[in-house]
Amino acid sequence: MHRDLKSDFLNYLRVERGLSANTLMSYRYDLRRFETWLREKADREVLSTGREQIVRYVQYLHEEGLGPKSVARNMVAVRGLYRFLILDGATKQDPTINLEAPKSWQTLPKFLTIEEIDLLLKQPDTQSESGLRDRALLELFYASGLRVSEIARLRVDDLQLDLGMVKCVGKGGKERTVPVGDSCLAWIKKYIPVRNRWLRNRKNTVFLFIARSARRSGQVSRDPRRSTDRPMCRESIWRLVRKYARRADIGNVYPHMFRHTFATHLLEHGADLRSVQTMLGHADPTTTQVYTYVTNEHLREVYSKFHPRG
Repeated sequence: MHRDLKSDFLNYLRVERGLSANTLMSYRYDLRRFETWLREKADREVLSTGREQIVRYVQYLHEEGLGPKSVARNMVAVRGLYRFLILDGATKQDPTINLEAPKSWQTLPKFLTIEEIDLLLKQPDTQSESGLRDRALLELFYASGLRVSEIARLRVDDLQLDLGMVKCVGKGGKERTVPVGDSCLAWIKKYIPVRNRWLRNRKNTVFLFIARSARRSGQVSRDPRRSTDRPMCRESIWRLVRKYARRADIGNVYPHMFRHTFATHLLEHGADLRSVQTMLGHADPTTTQVYTYVTNEHLREVYSKFHPRG
């Protein structure tokens, strides 16, 4: 960032707006962060920055772990700078105009690469019974794009293995059927005998994914609080995903990231938005459209990295 432009803006805030020293310090810090990102990540100056760079900068703030309020504060400084530059006559372009609110930008989904997914799926020890269950569960996450609550409540009868489909009930009680691939189906078929052994005589349990502790040595508990007719809880699934992500050394991964990855990879490989919307169970197509931005950004990064004149 040109030093004089930033100094002029801060002087304007101090003299014309009467902002306090602490507020000015925050503006200076936020603008310095913006300046560094433009120089190191976008190879741009303030006056040559466009809308695309601003959106990428907000995504960067999110990836750095800033909360919604911190992102909003950063963007107040950036927006204020460009409005000042227009008033000052230094530019006629405001790249922050007509952008969504910072809170909305915070929802840009994070996803895993194909290499990261492959590595994660290989982490469970499939020589063990628990490992077979875990592999089947992770495969289904990626193959179907189901929410963690939908997978937790999935019943054996919801599987249509001969058709390669899975039926689930999503938000608002809406039912949908989603296709799953051969790899996922193969691991589910390997897991089902394990599930049956764990249950032994407890044939009343309808849920697909159960905890190994559901095994009761062939005896039926009369205490409903200890009934095995319950799915794995969401917290257990979350811990399972986090454990294997750490083992794969791919950072912080949470169950919903599989859903983001499912949608992003489909769109990257040519799937149409309407089909992805149907598989995700989105009532509003604008909810699915956020993934088109993610895929476009990824394609730009690939192009810049690998094209000889990128």
